[in-house]
Parts: sequence; C-alpha cells; structure tokens
Amino acid sequence: MKDNYDLVVIGGGPGGYVAAIRAAQLGMSVACIEKRIYKGEPALGGTCLNVGCIPSKALLDTSHRFEATKHDLDEHGISTGDVTIDIEQMIGRKEAIVKQLTGGIEGLFKGNGIDWLQGWGTLLDGKGSDKKVKFVADDDAESTITAKNVILASGSIPIDIPVAKTDHDRIVDSTGALDFTETPKRLGVIGAGVIGLELGSVWRRLGSEVVVYEALPSFLATADKDMAKEAAKMFKKQGLDIRVDTKVIKAEVQGDEVVVTSENKGESSEQRFDKLIVCVGRRAYSEKLLGEDSGIKLTERGLIDVDDQCKTNLDGVYAIGDLVRGPMLAHKASEEGIMAVERMHGEKAQINYDTIINVIYTHPEIAWVGLTEQEATDAGYEVKTGSFNLAANGRALAQSEAEGSIKVVADAKTDRLLGMHAIAAGAGDIVHQGMIAMEFVSSIEDLQLMTFAHPTISEAVHEAALSADGRPIHAIQRKKRK
Repeated sequence: MKDNYDLVVIGGGPGGYVAAIRAAQLGMSVACIEKRIYKGEPALGGTCLNVGCIPSKALLDTSHRFEATKHDLDEHGISTGDVTIDIEQMIGRKEAIVKQLTGGIEGLFKGNGIDWLQGWGTLLDGKGSDKKVKFVADDDAESTITAKNVILASGSIPIDIPVAKTDHDRIVDSTGALDFTETPKRLGVIGAGVIGLELGSVWRRLGSEVVVYEALPSFLATADKDMAKEAAKMFKKQGLDIRVDTKVIKAEVQGDEVVVTSENKGESSEQRFDKLIVCVGRRAYSEKLLGEDSGIKLTERGLIDVDDQCKTNLDGVYAIGDLVRGPMLAHKASEEGIMAVERMHGEKAQINYDTIINVIYTHPEIAWVGLTEQEATDAGYEVKTGSFNLAANGRALAQSEAEGSIKVVADAKTDRLLGMHAIAAGAGDIVHQGMIAMEFVSSIEDLQLMTFAHPTISEAVHEAALSADGRPIHAIQRKKRK
C-alpha cells in the first residue's frame, strides 16, 4: 500500500473492480478497498459474484437440469429411472464457481498492478485536489490515503422489513436462501420481483411447495403488460403460487415453523412454512462510506447525487452502481465504472441508459430492453407492436423450448424500434439483438430486411418485426397489411 494514488476505488464489486482494472489499463496507480469476508476469507466481486448473480444462476441451472431430467426427458425417448438431488453437492458446486471467479479477479488485480486493500474505506474530504480517504484494515490498523480521484462503489444490501425480521435460520434473506442444506417442504417468499421469482423457482423445482407474496396489485409491474400476463400463466403452470395485492403483516417463528399472516383486500389469512425468504428489494449500502466533512451531496432518497456521467458535486469524485439513480444491475455498475474512469482520464465516454437490459433468470427467462408498450404510449409515441409465439418456431419445438414469445415496440410514425421483450430460453441473450438495434437507431424495416439463420430461436425476432406491419410468415395475423 502506498500513501498516494491516482485513483482509490471504495468497493470491489462489479462496478468497483471493473473501474479499477480500466484505470490501471490507462496507466493510473490504483487502490481498491474492499471489506467483504466470504466463508471466512477476504473476497472481491461484491454481492454479484459472492451472494448474488453468479451463485443464484448456478443453483438455477442445477435445479433446471434436475427438473428436466426428472420430468421432461420421456418425450425424447430417454429413460432415467429414479432421479435424486444431492443438495450438499449442488451447494458445493456453487461455491466452487464463486471461488473460481472471485479468485480470478484477484489475479486480474495482480496482473494489472492494482493494490487490493482489505478493510473499510471512508471518504474524509473530497473537496481539494488531493482527496483524503481513511482506510481501516481488518486488524483495525488505520491510515489516511490521498488520491487525485475517488470512485464510490459500495453497492447495496437486502432490505429488512420489521414484520419479517431475518433470523438466518427459518427466516432468511436472499443470501441465506443460497445456502439451504435441504429442500424445505413448504417455502414462503416475500416479494415477486427478480430475486423472489428466481429463488422461488430454484426450490420449487427441487420439490418445495412455494407461495410468493407480492404487495403490489399487479405482477411484474415494470415489465410489458402482455409479457407479465404471459409470465404469470407460465409460473402458475410451473407450480408457483403467486399472490399479488397481498401484504405480509406478520411473520414469526413458532418451533420449527414460520407462521405468516397476510392480508388481501381487507381479509387476513395465516399459513405455515418450513422456511421464509424475504426479498423485497435492496438499498444502497453506505455504512462508513462518507465522513462528516466529505462534501458529498445526497438526493432526497439518500442516494449519492450524480450527473449523467456519474460525477458527484465534487471534482474528481464519482459514484456508481447501486449508490446512484437507475436500476440496481451489475452490468450497469460495470459500464458506469468504465465511464467514470475514462471521463476522469479526459475521454468522452457515455452510457445510453435507454438500452440497459433487464433479465429474470427463471426458465424460460424473461428479458426486455427499452420501452414497454405502455411506456411508449405514455411518452406520446404513436405505437405499433409485433409479437410472435415460440410455439411456431421450429428450433424451439425441436429442443422442447416452445414456451414464450417475442414482442417488439416501435414508433408508428418513424418506424424506429423502441423496445424488445422476450420470454424464452435464453431471452437474456435474445434481447441483446434489440439493444444493438436500438443503439444503431434501427427501424422495424431494418429487422425485417435482415436474414436470420434457420432454424434458430432468433427467427422469432424476425417474425415479431414482420408482425409489427401485419405480415408474419409463420403465423396468421388478422391485421391489414401496410
């Protein structure tokens, strides 16, 4: 550790570690402060790699393979006999993946000459040309570092609610739900957002009876209404009991059960579970991040106030990821980290926030980019849409993945693509086609004129684009051709 750096990054998650690497590539001297201890060992990678995106996807993949092997192979003529799941081995595989990836970041730091400082970082004073950062190591040794630039990237933590306090045993947050040692027979989930649906799906596939409570009156309120409606039917068919407009008013542990009291339209009911997962969202994590004289301006919501380039009110101080406005997404944080570093280096980096992709990694996946049909209408566009069901897609049928659809949203006057929405196996990859098209300001006609390989699921994108003008080839659409 040195006394002075070109850049100090506080936080080693997807925003912080990516920013540190990019800064080192540009020739800056860099220190990254990260306090996380995971399974008794210091760890880079933040929530995403340790207890979020990556471990949850590992469990989602294992649980999907288990369910497919147990229930979906007969139609292919494949007989397997009795199929069992070893939860301990599943968790062990998840841990091995986490260790490989977080260890990889440590190797990238060493290869790029970045100092990893294990402990707490606090911005003491960001007003001068040399910013002051207090570093408290794990052994409580305290020192002050100066830096020309600082990036605040401390991420977020799960929201705790008073009516369902986590006890890290029967009532857990999203982190605890990644480490169950056995499949609960009855599982309750508070929150039908991304995390609730993914974790509920994991344990439902492994045999749990799952009830998901959602306080909002509509399901997947931020998604396109057509896609949300289709997804609700899909989850019901899969066995998830999703109860919208239902508020949990009390959850308490009684012996080896969790008793949940909920309320819907003024009527209360009680249900018992073996485990309860609380995943009602996340909040910015700023403990010890800012000193009293740091000079950083906050928003009314308590987030760090930044401009479109993630610059705070102080020269040379940037904040990224879950600490600032916008969706709490790892890929958004990473790109903000790169943008911040390149801006402080004098480059004109910029992010198009209109093309940030959202993905729910259930099976099939739910993903979207750009505007929903309702958002486009509310924004004053004359909207046209096109949709195509995967039941008519040859590749989807051939691989038993014919559940879902693709939808495009466009400006009827200019033909410009405004959004793409998908429910499909690999939907998160499919909507990248929409993102790229939107970045190049493509029209629906552009997509119509492209040649999509056959047979691929991506052909459904082509058909959806054709559908926007009433002329899909592989579906009958009662719409006047334009």
